[in-house]
Amino acid sequence: MSASSVNRRRILSLWLPRLPIDRIQRFFNSAGLGKTNNEPSIVVIKDNNALVIHALDEAAERLGLYIGQPLANARAMCPDLKVFDADVAADAKTLSDIADWCDRFTPLVALDPPHGLFLDITGCAHLFGGEAALLQALVRALGRQGFAVSAAIAGTSVCARTLTRQATGTIVADGEEARAISRFPVSALGADEAITTGLRRAGLKTIGDVAARSPSEITARFGARFSTLLAHALGQGDAPINPRKPLPDYIVEKRFAEPIATDTMIAMTLSRLTDTLIASMEKQGKGARRLEAAFFRTDGVVRAIMVETGRPVTRSAVIDRLFRERLDALADPLDPGFGFDMVRLSASRTEIVVQEQRDLDAHVHDNDELAALIDRIAARIGGKRVVVHLPEDTHIPECAVMAAPAQHHLAAAMQAEWPARTESEPPLRPLRLFDKPEPIKVPFAAVPDGPPHQFTWRRALHAVVRVEGPERIAMEWWRQDGKQLTRDYFRIEDAEGLRFWIFRDGLYEGEVFDGDGEPASPGWYVHGLFA
Repeated sequence: MSASSVNRRRILSLWLPRLPIDRIQRFFNSAGLGKTNNEPSIVVIKDNNALVIHALDEAAERLGLYIGQPLANARAMCPDLKVFDADVAADAKTLSDIADWCDRFTPLVALDPPHGLFLDITGCAHLFGGEAALLQALVRALGRQGFAVSAAIAGTSVCARTLTRQATGTIVADGEEARAISRFPVSALGADEAITTGLRRAGLKTIGDVAARSPSEITARFGARFSTLLAHALGQGDAPINPRKPLPDYIVEKRFAEPIATDTMIAMTLSRLTDTLIASMEKQGKGARRLEAAFFRTDGVVRAIMVETGRPVTRSAVIDRLFRERLDALADPLDPGFGFDMVRLSASRTEIVVQEQRDLDAHVHDNDELAALIDRIAARIGGKRVVVHLPEDTHIPECAVMAAPAQHHLAAAMQAEWPARTESEPPLRPLRLFDKPEPIKVPFAAVPDGPPHQFTWRRALHAVVRVEGPERIAMEWWRQDGKQLTRDYFRIEDAEGLRFWIFRDGLYEGEVFDGDGEPASPGWYVHGLFA
């Protein structure tokens, strides 16, 4: 197969050169405090203990101001300049929101910090009328949202990124990358300033001048990293982009010529998408474990709702019910604004469905109902709040049980083996075990290993009438680094009939000493209550 017949990747690069100032302007416009078009504004950031221009609007650019210019010089040129402080975190959040919105075109969206994005549109441009139509639609939509944007399409991310800085709107055919960027200055490659300066001093002012030299010469003079960057810009191989989100196993979506806003239409759309998704998975014998519904608003806001299941789901009715539970329980209700123009349903985690005999096996049927109940509760209150308890192989009381999400550990919990209680013997462990042992005051005890005769807990005095113990539990020295002391546990019954599980923390004359190195009284704690 020839190289020309290989289906190369197609990368769309987005650059928002005025993102910081556009974000601020959008905020003022939403608050009804928009400025006039001839009012120059800039965003400044501290660089080497001096304030310099970080971003500027078109009016400020017409005055001759530029990025990196000291604020004092800019004020001298324009005393009426409006100045805003940079907020890098807010800019990054805005870029991330734009990336979410770009998911409507392709699920493979990567960040190109600080103000750019990469979209892998390989094989999906025809859905939008071709690459030119896709690029124009994207630029127009972001423009309506108040962003200045530059975009270009090429076979490599480096070439597309270079074109966005030099020739916005360019679409380079596969294999034409070198010719498309040869006339641009070497600074357009985005290499280090030291390398760019070195190239100029060597008389290599354009990318074409550098490309005319042998790769070995460029590598020897400017390093392998720059040589690789140049090769990628010329279309000679490319490093893959790093998408923000992993590609889901299955995706179905519905676009609307007229945005939808009612709960009925949203529910109907989700139901139809669910049927399509289930049909696609059924062909390959798979069921969904994690699903996400994404709602794309006309103003660019994207809202994503996720549900998880304990077992692979293969029925549309189950998925519909889970999403209804999730939507009804949202603390921040789904706001359609001016409507959703696209709804997407994706299965980001799927598993092969194991066929079981369900008609005659009542145990399997009961398990299905329990798993479905857990899924519904988890959809409403969160999966981390529905837990099962699993035994742990340790003799430390507070570590003998592990709480795990029920959706992912239900089968393990049902098969778990717990220590059996000895017949005709009282329980060795209390019915209620405290998360943290609570300290008690013991005025005196039988030395060295005896129980207390009385103790004070929660400001109440308890007289000891019956005692069982001690049960000595040594801490796991290989995990605790010697910080935990040996415990002697006692089952205590007081005069009122209450039964406690208490322990002495440390061995007298063996582990507990005062500041002078003399033996000290160990501490006493109550760790649980018996029935």
